[in-house]
Parts: sequence; C-alpha cells; structure tokens
Amino acid sequence: MLSVHYKQMAKELYRSPAIKLPTLDEFSQISRELNLGCTNEELEAFIDDFSDTASVMQRVSELVEPQLPVKCTRTPGYRPEPKDNPYNAWYWRCDIQSGKKGKLAGKTVGIKDNIAVAGVPMMNGSKLLEGYTPEFDATVVTRILDEGGHIVGKTACEDFCCDGGSFTCSTGPIRNPHDESRSAGGSSSGSAALVSANLIDVAVGGDQGGSIRTPASYCGIVGLKPTYGLVPYTGACSIDPTIDHLGPMARTVHDCALLLEVLAGYDEGRDSRQPRDLKIPEYTSLLESGISGKRLGLLKEGFDLCSDQDVANLVMTSAKQLSDVSAVVEEISVPLHLDGDPIMCAVGLQGSSNCMLKGAGSGFSKGFYASSMQEAMTRGLQARPYDMSSTCKMMYIAGEYLNQKYGNKFYTKGHNLNLVLTKAYDEALKQYDVLILPTITCKPEKLPLEGCSTTELLQRGMKMMSNTSPFDITGHPALSINAGFIDGLPIGMMIVGRHFDETTVLQVARSFEILRDKN
Repeated sequence: MLSVHYKQMAKELYRSPAIKLPTLDEFSQISRELNLGCTNEELEAFIDDFSDTASVMQRVSELVEPQLPVKCTRTPGYRPEPKDNPYNAWYWRCDIQSGKKGKLAGKTVGIKDNIAVAGVPMMNGSKLLEGYTPEFDATVVTRILDEGGHIVGKTACEDFCCDGGSFTCSTGPIRNPHDESRSAGGSSSGSAALVSANLIDVAVGGDQGGSIRTPASYCGIVGLKPTYGLVPYTGACSIDPTIDHLGPMARTVHDCALLLEVLAGYDEGRDSRQPRDLKIPEYTSLLESGISGKRLGLLKEGFDLCSDQDVANLVMTSAKQLSDVSAVVEEISVPLHLDGDPIMCAVGLQGSSNCMLKGAGSGFSKGFYASSMQEAMTRGLQARPYDMSSTCKMMYIAGEYLNQKYGNKFYTKGHNLNLVLTKAYDEALKQYDVLILPTITCKPEKLPLEGCSTTELLQRGMKMMSNTSPFDITGHPALSINAGFIDGLPIGMMIVGRHFDETTVLQVARSFEILRDKN
C-alpha cells in the first residue's frame, strides 16, 4: 500500500506524469492475454489501485539515480569512410586518453561496440540502437583510461552480438585479415580483425557463447574469456546475466595478461556477477614461470566434435609439443562435454529472448543498470524490430514460443544441468591443471554471398561454437591461442582452467607461444 507520505506529496504540486493511467479496455486486453478471466468489477478495482502504483513510480522517476564516472574529456569522433576502415572492422573512431602513465601507457585500445563509452555513438551491431550515445563509461573503459590506455575507437560486432559468423553487423560484414573472403569470427569480430592486422595493440571483447574465442581463433590472436565474474560487466549490453563475460584480446599472451590485470577486479557492488573477495594477481610477472610438471589433459570429446579432421590433427600435434617443456600431456574424457552446447543453448536461447530482447537488456539481478541504454533499446524494439538480423529474429521467436508453451522449463533445467556439467569439468581439473581442445571445430568459412538462404545464414552463424559455448555457462576461464595454419588460415587451440586460475591458463599459453615461435 502507498504510504501517507507519498500520497500527500502527490497532492501538493502538479507533476508531469511518469505513467499514463490504464483504461478499462487496456487492462481487459492484458487479462485476456494472460488468460486471467477477470470481471469488469475486478478490473475497475485494479485500475483504482493502480493510481497508487502510479504515484510510487512518479516518485521513483523523480529521484536522481547514480551514474558511472566519466573522467576524461573527449569529442564524439567520427564514422570512418570505407577507404579508412580496413576489413570494415571499425564502427566508430575516437581519440580518448587520460595522459596517465599506467600499465597501458602507449597502448592503443579498441572497445567492442556493445560496451558504453561516454559521448561516443553506440549501436551494438544493430540498427535498433542507431542514434544512441551513452552518457557514461563502462567500468572497463574507466579502468583502461586510468591505466593510460589510448582508446582509438569502437570495434564493429555482430547484430546484438548474437552470431559467430561476422556477417550480421548492420554496417556490413567484417572481413578476415588473413583472407578477406572469409569470416573474421564473431561476435567480437572487429576487435579480433584490428588486433590481428596490427592496427591496434589490444582490444576488449565480449563472450556469451564463444564471442571472444571464435574471432581470436579465426584471426590468429590470443583471446581470453575470463572466469565468470572476474571482469565487471557494468555498462555493457547484456544478453543474459548468467552468461555475460568481457575479456582481453591481443597478439601476444603478455599483452592479453596485461590487459586482464587492468580489467579484472571487484566493481563496488555494481555487478552482481562478481564475488566480493576477488584478488587479482599480477599475471604478467608470473608468465615466465614455466609449466614443468604441469598436467595437461587433451579433452577427447573436444577433438571428436571437429567437423574438419585436419583442425583436430593440428591442435593435437601442437598441444603434444608441450611435453618438450616437461609438462605431462595425456588424453582425458569428459563425456558430458558432448552435451555442453545443448545445455548452454537451453539457457542462452530463452535467456537472450527474455533479457536482451523482451527485457530490452534488463536481467533480474542486483547492481547498476544503464537506464538510457535500456530505454534506447526499448524504443528500437518498438520502432523497428523488423531490422534485426535473421539470427536475432529466430532467437526471439523461438524463445517466445518456449515461453508460451513451456514456461521457463528448459531455461531452469539448463541451469540445473549446468551444475552437473560444471562438476564434470571440475573433476577433470582435479586430475589436470588445464584442459586443451580445438577452439573451433572447423576452419574459417567463406562469408555468405548476397541472396543466400536464411537456412544458410543460420548455419553459418552458429555451427562453430560447440566447443566454446559450454564454458560460458560453467564460467571456467578459457583462452584461444593460434596453434598454426591450414591453407594459410589460422587455427585456434583452447586452454581451459579452474575457476579464477587464469594464471595457469596464461602460463600454459605462454609456454606454447614460446615453442610455436621457435619453429
């Protein structure tokens, strides 16, 4: 019930109403949609009661909400012309730096366009957000600037980050620097292409199914999906709060570790994904410790899932080289890995439909919510939902069908099964320090041609993630590093570690990097 205090305030002064009071017809229609069978007498009583709700919402709308800090002055920048946009990998160019002499001093940084940078336009790859400019910096952006990083632009990404093929971005396909007829991987496609082409030093990517590791594999760089909650997601577009990750992308393991040092750490309660007792090692100082005596498990099922056998063979051969530095390299089986992608799909499909689309980016968790981003998303969904990619439309329709016919049955069962999946990996990681498997199950594919079928688009965008997606739902750290080349195309090797043991993952990656570069 509404307190006397708020009722009195509502009577004192005229205020522009935050909420339009409902009509009987509007409540009656909602009753029919929800199959509640309300009578007119009930609905009229509900409308009377709603006036109290409207007064509460009026007060909430008038209270000033907290904002994320914006520490550096900047200009909006510009959208680059095609001739100045290699691989179509930039969404926006800007020039933001603090002048501080921190860990990233002298490093140029790209920010994936699902992450807010104050005063710089943001689309998240989608026409639905066209025209939106956030007024705040995401926490990772503030941390980069505080450590002297030079942010030079927003990197292009897939439409709402919901694709692995690098062809659904509303500003056009992102091309692979190793072969411009092929996919750069997604959804952090622009970040990977620009790092790979040596046009920026490091970049921040996002990963909810493989979106850091897929483009890292396709473009031949290092990309790390950290442990769930290690890096704050504050100020980035959410797909589903239970699978959201941000992480570093770089050409070398050292630079990946360096950027992780800057990004990681507790965000003062703004992000409920994070534990409070986070302790961040100085990863770069531990890289050269070597891996003598470490036990490395070659995940059998991860190799079995490869549709291109030469990919499996290359990664297997590359991983076995680590025995040359006194590591123990053995095969291990985790049969449930074969069901990891279906388990992730049960969560990701309804999660993305309900949070990212139906909820306009709002999940049900505590912390900071970017109100302006959510409102811009709502406007876009109301004004031009037809402008979404086929992948997003499919996820929205399929997710809503499951909602209407089965409620949250598969979403909740997916999370319950994730407890079993997580335990299966944890048991394997009691025997081995890391697990190794191919990042992607196939070589980088050709970009689709104009006029191709929707079926082909859906297959091209999703089929490569069966090895990456399980670790988004379990939250284990997983890094992709280039294992070598097949027909001039990069092939990624994925190293998976225990929760919050990025140190060992990076050490194994660094040891392999040294071996690889000697050959």
